[in-house]
Amino acid sequence: MDGLFLGIDCGTQGTKALVLDASSGQVLGLGSAAHAPPQGRDGRREQDPVDWLQALRAAVSAALREAGVDGRAIRALAVSGQQHGLVMLDAQGQVLRPAKLWCDTESAPENEVLLDALGGAQGSLERLGLVIAPGYTVSKLLWTKRHHPELFARLAHILLPHDYLNYWLTGRVCTEPGDASGTGYYDVRRRTWAPDVLQHIEPGERLLAALPELVESGDCIGSLREQAASTLGLSSQTWVASGGGDNMLGAIGTGNIAPGMITLSLGTSGTLAAHADQPHVSAQGEVATFCASSGGWLPLICTMNLTSANTLVRYLLELDLDQFTALAAQAPVGADGLLMLPFFDGERVPALPAATASLHGMTSANLTRANLCRAVLEGTCFSLRYGLDLLRASGLQGSEIRLVGGAAKSPLWRQVLADLLGLPVVCPQQTEAAALGAAIQAAWSLGRQLGQGDSLETLCHRCVALDESTRTLPRPAQQAEYEVAYQRYRDQLPVR
Repeated sequence: MDGLFLGIDCGTQGTKALVLDASSGQVLGLGSAAHAPPQGRDGRREQDPVDWLQALRAAVSAALREAGVDGRAIRALAVSGQQHGLVMLDAQGQVLRPAKLWCDTESAPENEVLLDALGGAQGSLERLGLVIAPGYTVSKLLWTKRHHPELFARLAHILLPHDYLNYWLTGRVCTEPGDASGTGYYDVRRRTWAPDVLQHIEPGERLLAALPELVESGDCIGSLREQAASTLGLSSQTWVASGGGDNMLGAIGTGNIAPGMITLSLGTSGTLAAHADQPHVSAQGEVATFCASSGGWLPLICTMNLTSANTLVRYLLELDLDQFTALAAQAPVGADGLLMLPFFDGERVPALPAATASLHGMTSANLTRANLCRAVLEGTCFSLRYGLDLLRASGLQGSEIRLVGGAAKSPLWRQVLADLLGLPVVCPQQTEAAALGAAIQAAWSLGRQLGQGDSLETLCHRCVALDESTRTLPRPAQQAEYEVAYQRYRDQLPVR
């Protein structure tokens, strides 16, 4: 598929836009704009969707400017969005209240109520193919009904963040299997809504009627509204593909569209995602067997505390990023016995939503700045190892990890992960994987729409290039040391 395509990634911290020449596989321009930080106390994490629209305009403008292209040359675009968020619209299409985000744990009590109604973890697995967790969309709906009944009564459309941006772009209220998988009212085996789950929130048909239309991953859902096209400097003839959740589009952007590869995203949170051709539902509730946005399934685990935890320690010690990394590198594997459980915002994997962070093994000799920096870095990586072990236990193996996200740029992070996870790690040349995946999906979708063009496999082969200078291999001696340190971490967990 020839031409220029636009990928948009609306995340927690900001929105990114990427211009891709699909015929050459080259990224021509990147743009970004920050969001206001999530607001709230006691587990509340919310953002105003208006901020996303403002950041979208700024990011697209910057990407087109860097690419040196006229926005009217963009043939199609797709949106990647942070998963699990709840955007509620009234009958006029107006946002009713700030969006509760994936990292919001305020609705944890409501999640327990709904999990009990489903028959516990086993009942949730049997009905949905996954275990609903705090942060999933479904508990946010019950929370809203309990705390804002007057707004809940006006609810006409239940959207995810990427759905809302698609609605603003096209006027169409729809979603696709990948992002829908993280709602808690979607059956990932059958790829359809689970309306009986909504009955536990409100009996009747109103909530089912408020759900968006389900389309296939990679479908073109329409062209840009005149207002959206004018605002973004694009043509109203530009097609909009289905898009999807950030994990799903990030998998496409790393070429993870067939079994055997693992994508690891190192951002505010940490996500490990494999690929399966069948709904490979794990008996382990922490493994979320989501649908992929390329067809197939994307079993994954997500830790809530990653670079966010490292940033807290860095700010506490008044260090810039280079100083923090240098100190962490000075400390030995295992931080001289200093162990951090970095569950500052609770944790999803391991499943400890009410946990708090803690520091273990402190002595007068090992409580140093270097060891503290090493301990938080290792602690967050131990949670990723815990998640990888769950994926392996469910039969999902990988031969290589493709690493993306801000921390992937650090040689120290790469080496720690290679040694701890026991697999080679390598970064794609383009680390904005979700935005790249969205642009690739846009090109694939337009080709399908027109009945011509390249397969998704061909597009990924052309557009996803690896930075071999980042390839990092496990070191046997350090692997052995990490096994000892990791066992100490496991011993301190209140779950086994």
